[in-house]
Amino acid sequence: MIDAIIFDFGDVFINLDKQATVDALQNLGLTEWDEELQQLNIQFETGRISREKFIAGIQKHIPGGSSDAILQAWSAILLDFPLYRLEFLQMLSSKYRLFLLSNTDAIHIETFEQKNGPSFYGDFYKCFEKVYFSFEIGMRKPNPEIYNFVLNEHDLQPKRTLFIDDKKENTDAALSLGLQVWNLQVGKEDVVELFNKNII
Repeated sequence: MIDAIIFDFGDVFINLDKQATVDALQNLGLTEWDEELQQLNIQFETGRISREKFIAGIQKHIPGGSSDAILQAWSAILLDFPLYRLEFLQMLSSKYRLFLLSNTDAIHIETFEQKNGPSFYGDFYKCFEKVYFSFEIGMRKPNPEIYNFVLNEHDLQPKRTLFIDDKKENTDAALSLGLQVWNLQVGKEDVVELFNKNII
């Protein structure tokens, strides 16, 4: 029997448009998202570099791009957060121990909070026993250490813990550690269909 649920954030609660950021960066002059930029993103997502260093790193590939333009392009990925998902989460929070575990960075979280306001994001965060953002804890999925960290911090039993994420590499890693998983298919499934999945 499941008594705890660990949720991803992007494309589980908040809708994302990953292509929008790619397009916006290309419009600023980026030719390709290469391995150097990928490593820069991972460093920023794990809190190893500041936002200034992150933006400067992108500017190396977009010499004409201003900091503001890059910030705007980087945040273009973030779309809406439907209220019905928050209401579903609030209902769940009275029945299960809930946790948020997201690979994200300081810019995206700040943008989410500014767009939605303290009342909304406050209600959202209140649903969870603990919120874990990769840039704050220095770890990211699918590294096994991040799952073990959350399990150990809260004395959770893997077989009684459900992990929900839209990326298969993340749910595969959780599954290998003994957690129950739902690899949510974006555009075909919605987190509010949880009770239809026969996993809880």
